Amino acid sequence: MTATSAYPKVPTGELGDLLRYWRDVRGVSQLDLSLEAGVSQRQISFIESGRSVPSRHTVLALAQTLDVPLRERNALLLAAGYAPVYSEAPWNAQEMHSVVRALERVVRQHEPFPAIVMDRNWNVLMTNDAAPRFFNHFIDMAARQGPRNMLHLIFDPQGMRPFVADWDNVSRSLLQRVHRESVGHVIDGDTKALLDALLAYPGVPRDWKTYHAPSAMPVVPLGFISEGVVLRYFSMVTSVGAPQNVAAQELRLECMFPADDATEARHQQLFTVDSKER
Repeated sequence: MTATSAYPKVPTGELGDLLRYWRDVRGVSQLDLSLEAGVSQRQISFIESGRSVPSRHTVLALAQTLDVPLRERNALLLAAGYAPVYSEAPWNAQEMHSVVRALERVVRQHEPFPAIVMDRNWNVLMTNDAAPRFFNHFIDMAARQGPRNMLHLIFDPQGMRPFVADWDNVSRSLLQRVHRESVGHVIDGDTKALLDALLAYPGVPRDWKTYHAPSAMPVVPLGFISEGVVLRYFSMVTSVGAPQNVAAQELRLECMFPADDATEARHQQLFTVDSKER
């Protein structure tokens, strides 16, 4: 078996190259890694030069110290000649049953506000009833082709884009979120492709990397224009604590909350009534 990686410019199959890559990403010298991981600098140098094959324990210790995402820890193990230790079963596999049930409880309890479970690339895996009701208030969600992706939904001129208030600031903050919330704080190949696709939409500011959010509010609200009124929301993002499964580490639960009292009152008026009618 050969090790592979979803990260751009990452060498495949060579343990030394992979270890050096993650050390460079984290800005850690061989000496610093040695002190933190409890592995001699000499051995780290030998691993990176291909002169030494470390034990499974050593590979995992180095990966832990470098905060390598679980999926890529498996790649390091494969490159060293060991079997992966972290399950890559899908998010809805039987072994994820307890996690999925917990997510179902949370999204259900978040009614009447939208709650969405996504994977590492913002693809929608699960929602509560409020989420499709909310977006259907603006567009016909049934007319959109899958797979469902939250960022494409927001950026697409045929989606929610025409209803987004303060587009320049919101789009910049969302693009920054992709970087900030990426697994392991590193942009993998799929996430880079997602960013490229989002930047290809018309009207996306090119200076998003250097954008500084206005300080009038503690967060940059995501505003949607409904019947001439701007509904303003912010998100709380939750991840699974101490994951030991690749899918568990890559899950993201996003719950939308009203950013002001006027939005909360208007939301209750629009969507609670709509829910009762249904």
